[in-house]
Amino acid sequence: MASKTTNPFVFLQQVRSETAKVTWPSRRETMISTVMVLAFALIAMIFFFSADQLFGLAVEQILGIGR
Repeated sequence: MASKTTNPFVFLQQVRSETAKVTWPSRRETMISTVMVLAFALIAMIFFFSADQLFGLAVEQILGIGR
């Protein structure tokens, strides 16, 4: 596959024109998304911590070790 070389100046102009077409989120949307990500990370943390503790307790009971 042949590659097409472009003048760096033309490339930067194209990048700038494509960036202008992007719909950027508002500050409010960014804050809501950030809070949602943090909340779901907290939920995942609690879930995996609980699962780890439960499996650890089960292994302790089954094998009788760790006492």
